[in-house]
Amino acid sequence: MVAPTYYGDAPFQPGMTTDVFVPDQLIGGDMKVVTHGTRTITGGAYYKRGTVLGKITASGKYTIALAAAGDGSQTPVSLLVDDADTTAGDVNGGIYAMGEFNENAVILGAGITLAAAKAALEAQNIYLKSSLVSADPS
Repeated sequence: MVAPTYYGDAPFQPGMTTDVFVPDQLIGGDMKVVTHGTRTITGGAYYKRGTVLGKITASGKYTIALAAAGDGSQTPVSLLVDDADTTAGDVNGGIYAMGEFNENAVILGAGITLAAAKAALEAQNIYLKSSLVSADPS
């Protein structure tokens, strides 16, 4: 028996193995997912896919939504489509403009509660839903 090799969203590794794809579970429903590409992501940190973003009013750039921010980014407006490394400066990245997402898979900034994120994102047609869990059938 060949032992399975588990991959998340990593590229395929050739060889004689059994592959098991483990999705990140961010998408949380069958509502159409709409994205906007080429948005400027800033903040000097490494952000993971699903990070709740706010928009800086003065610059129009997106960064992690933090409750203590006073530049407009304290209000959640979107989710990050893919990981973004802004440690060396601003990067272009995609954001979700519409869809249903798993509330247990989003990444919240300091001081942002799930209830606050849900309320703010719903105004943007982004809905955070509780995931359904089922037992492994094996």
